[in-house]
Amino acid sequence: MKQILKAGALYFAAVFIAGFVLGTIRTLLIVPRFGVRTAELMEAPIMFVVTILAAWWGAQRLRLQTALLGRLSVGLVGLVLLLIAEFAVALWARKLTVSEYLASRDPVAGAVCLALLVIFAIMPLLVARR
Repeated sequence: MKQILKAGALYFAAVFIAGFVLGTIRTLLIVPRFGVRTAELMEAPIMFVVTILAAWWGAQRLRLQTALLGRLSVGLVGLVLLLIAEFAVALWARKLTVSEYLASRDPVAGAVCLALLVIFAIMPLLVARR
């Protein structure tokens, strides 16, 4: 259990840091030129690759040998931490409630974001050594 929590926290941290850096670049440089939807959609494939690399790197670094359920647990721990951080940063920085934040999301980019969250949750399972 301790290894799963540690791996989930490491996975979360790697993806969150990358997302924070990319989100800052997106907000300051891309959104003014292309708009919110396009900027978020441009960021999505990069975050997809970051998710794959972070899941693989974390499993290798910690020599994660857990069964498939354990790897899925790593993804779920990471997802819970990611959602907590996402809402905390968004709500603190934008001074919105959770419902206001969700309502402010672009429907297309929001759907892509939701898909990426599902992928994030299962990626440690998908990169498991065979």
